[in-house]
Amino acid sequence: MTWQGWVQIALFAALITVVVKPLGGHIARSLDGCGQVQHVLAPIENGLYRLAGVNPAEEQSWVGYALALLWFHLVGILALYALQRVQNLLPLNPQQFDAVTPDLALNTAVSFATNTSWQSYSGETTLSYLSQMAGITVQSFLSAATGVAVAIALVRGFARRSARTIGNFWVDITRVTLYVLLPVCVIATLILVWQGVPQTFGPYVSATTLEGASQVLARGPVASQVAIAVLSGDGGGFFNANSAHPFENPTALTGMLEMLLIFLIGVALTNSFGRMVGDQRQGWALFAAMAVMFAVGLVTVCAGETTPNRAFAGFGINQAPGELQAGGNMEGKEVRFGPGQSALFATLSTASSDGAVDSMHDSFMPLSGLVLMGNMMLDEVIVGGPGSGLFGMLLFAIVAVFVAGLMIGRTPEYLGKKIEGNEVKMTMLALLCVPAFILGSTAVAMVLPAGLAGLSNSGPHGFSEALYAYTSGAATNGSAFAGLNANTMFYNLTLAAAMFVGRFIVIVPVLCIAGTLAAKRIVPTSRGTLPTHGGLFVGLLVGVAVIVGGLTFFPALALGPVAELFAMQMGLTY
Repeated sequence: MTWQGWVQIALFAALITVVVKPLGGHIARSLDGCGQVQHVLAPIENGLYRLAGVNPAEEQSWVGYALALLWFHLVGILALYALQRVQNLLPLNPQQFDAVTPDLALNTAVSFATNTSWQSYSGETTLSYLSQMAGITVQSFLSAATGVAVAIALVRGFARRSARTIGNFWVDITRVTLYVLLPVCVIATLILVWQGVPQTFGPYVSATTLEGASQVLARGPVASQVAIAVLSGDGGGFFNANSAHPFENPTALTGMLEMLLIFLIGVALTNSFGRMVGDQRQGWALFAAMAVMFAVGLVTVCAGETTPNRAFAGFGINQAPGELQAGGNMEGKEVRFGPGQSALFATLSTASSDGAVDSMHDSFMPLSGLVLMGNMMLDEVIVGGPGSGLFGMLLFAIVAVFVAGLMIGRTPEYLGKKIEGNEVKMTMLALLCVPAFILGSTAVAMVLPAGLAGLSNSGPHGFSEALYAYTSGAATNGSAFAGLNANTMFYNLTLAAAMFVGRFIVIVPVLCIAGTLAAKRIVPTSRGTLPTHGGLFVGLLVGVAVIVGGLTFFPALALGPVAELFAMQMGLTY
């Protein structure tokens, strides 16, 4: 790692830590309905309620909240599917793209409605400007707002006493969109345009290369989509190369901005949690647990990508850093980014639920690939997506206090709420349904001809391609190893199912937990109460998250990246 790489990592860590408290406070105030910014935008908010026939003062039970959420996103899936199927008949299609095929349209609709952004297509050759804006960009806003709303609903469950309601879904997504997502995206879009990211309705243009050949340069309303894509935890690229494309990520400043946006809301929500439960130390404890796991993963990936690639050892290739090269494993990476920023960006995008990439994960070293998959296999609680990272970490917190209660023979408590049978059952359902679907789907893909046909590699690396795809889909991440041919009927449908399960079969148990906790009274602390704001609890929480993920996925990882690592050390190829 060069000194520039370390400076970049240190700068990112400093900036993201500084923003936690102010943004977390703003989110908490906005969702409680009393922030100063709401006085400015209140007429817009109230007008939307009148238009939709929503009474903002009327709250919902967890069942009503869940039903509203599910119906809302079912309509969103159908609308995005229909838009793709008839895009050839609609305006803002200067390239005259045909309608998207049914299986790909379904996969894409589910992908963006679930905040996954898995893309089995190349955006610049498949979707019209209207589909990108009215379909992809709109769903990026709505799916992110839903994640934050669910997290806040769960926090209300811990904060309220003997309550029958957990909020109003329509109010929550409106306020998240108006007061959090839109302001940040407007600023980010202006910065991206300033740095050279296109924002136009003009058609693609042709340019003459230095060799005299003609090359088509794709463009469009890119900046506005990139801003919400990285902020929302969506990560879907306007172009196939995503943030490795110079029109999505042209400069060092845009690279840093996009990385900050990826983590921005996820880290801030830890502070929102602390404020809403009346003890900011609780939020900092969750932030510390996330930071520890992220740091370990980042160091591992950086070490793997900044050292020479053993596979090139016999070719006489100079892989040492110098004045004219960054050195290390440069396969699949942009020269202008180097292995340092590529490692940071990849760790960020898989530790969150973002899925944006500025390098091809298929070309990372085996140990690095293991970490990237491991980040997602931990239910993406290392910051995670907007909202999903927080409620995922709170699920592990429930497991942690349950384990601690078993060790000391005491009924487990968290933030004054007794954790009883119903909460534990719903927690385990939410935590285990995703691994079950990932492992089951991967196993099916590895024995059916339709699944094997999509692999571009044999042996452990080919297995890793399929395992990564289903992990990315069910964990609502959306990034890919980039070696899998996923645009087939088999993968489009099975990955759509994985994304649906990974999003909504997790959210419903979380809302159930929120409802049962809100109905409980707060138990006063005593000498036997486990403190949940100190280093002991942080260590317990990290241990529970890693052990649960490790025990669940280690056999599969042993067949993929671990086997590939040993094969590379022994000089074997596939």
